[in-house]
Amino acid sequence: MSRDLKEMYKTIMDDHFTPQMEISFIDGKKRQTLFYEKVSWVIDGVNKGLRYGENPGQEAALYRLVNGNLVLGDTKTIAPGRYLVSDIELLQSGKHPGKTNLTDADNALNILRYFTDTPCVVIVKHNNPCGAARAKSLEEAYHKAYMADRVAAFGGCIAVNKALDKVTAEAIAGQYAEVVVAPEFEDGVMEILEARKNLRVIRINAMDKLQNFIGERVVDFKSLMDGGLVAQWSFVPETLSKKDFTLASTEYKGKTYRVNREPTKEEYEDLLFGWLVESGITSNSVIYVKDNVTVGIGTGEQDRVGVAEIAVDKAYRKLADRYCFERHGIAFTDLADQDKRAEIEKDVKTAKGGLIGSAMVSDAFFPFRDGIDVGLRQGVKAVVQPGGSLNDYQSVEACNESGAAMVYTGQRSFKH
Repeated sequence: MSRDLKEMYKTIMDDHFTPQMEISFIDGKKRQTLFYEKVSWVIDGVNKGLRYGENPGQEAALYRLVNGNLVLGDTKTIAPGRYLVSDIELLQSGKHPGKTNLTDADNALNILRYFTDTPCVVIVKHNNPCGAARAKSLEEAYHKAYMADRVAAFGGCIAVNKALDKVTAEAIAGQYAEVVVAPEFEDGVMEILEARKNLRVIRINAMDKLQNFIGERVVDFKSLMDGGLVAQWSFVPETLSKKDFTLASTEYKGKTYRVNREPTKEEYEDLLFGWLVESGITSNSVIYVKDNVTVGIGTGEQDRVGVAEIAVDKAYRKLADRYCFERHGIAFTDLADQDKRAEIEKDVKTAKGGLIGSAMVSDAFFPFRDGIDVGLRQGVKAVVQPGGSLNDYQSVEACNESGAAMVYTGQRSFKH
């Protein structure tokens, strides 16, 4: 059967999800119920909720929590009515948002909640950040986050934690993005963004209260293929400041191994920034951070050595693309001049992909030193990991041999 494949992505799909939903937790005669209502928007005269789910053909619906109070043991869920993504204000949208647009925006806010004091930008693609940076101005933070992985940012969700200004808006309008999320938009910004007619522009009215969501929990549901459910409380990072880190130390066969060097002030900043960005990245993951900017992000791999290597490879490739774009205005993959390609490759190799002096962040412990050695060979000078491996002594030795600092969080940061 002949199909217009491009038209498939433009189709608004009807859904048959009910207007209300209730989820009850029952213990004997005690019942705790969470009440939800379906969300929709009127766009071009069509009142509709989500366009479709993860793919065209998958019906989907967004529900917001409107009532109920859940307490299980010593933990309680977030109070109803404190809306962020579940009650967005669509200032511009050429078409209804899809499930991935909202989950990307949600994960961007999940990261941004930890960075409210200074301008910060997180660009998310397929529910993982491809670039994150904080700087003195929003324009600088956006430029650094975008250039961290310009290729992956194509079609992504750009979230900022300050009012979007005209200079930053012009930079955003110069590339293709699916979603822009901000707490407010300065005068003249919407006129700039209107040049991208299908760009979904979202105002999060409660973003000024985003920091209040630190430590808050929700129930996280995972559906199994047989209809079963796994329910868990959402992850809450415990390491929120320099004082929460522990200098790496461990015992092995009666001998104590300690890291020789404490991180510098700048390294502590990168370690904390990287660890909190890490909380929004799919496991198994290793990332590299330098000067409050992500340099290489490795996600969703099966082994820690492999993901550390992938993050290095991405750092090299993304730096080559950045150099090429800055010097010649085109992507490195489109550069035909062999002499210019060789020059860029040489400069990237000299800079070791921008990894010299960077911080290495791992969401779980290194089972052996081979994983941490991947970063140290590239010039990593500070490492953060949960600790707790039987072979932590190997990682301590590896850092001491390279003159690198290492700290533990004492908490794993898996996200699946």
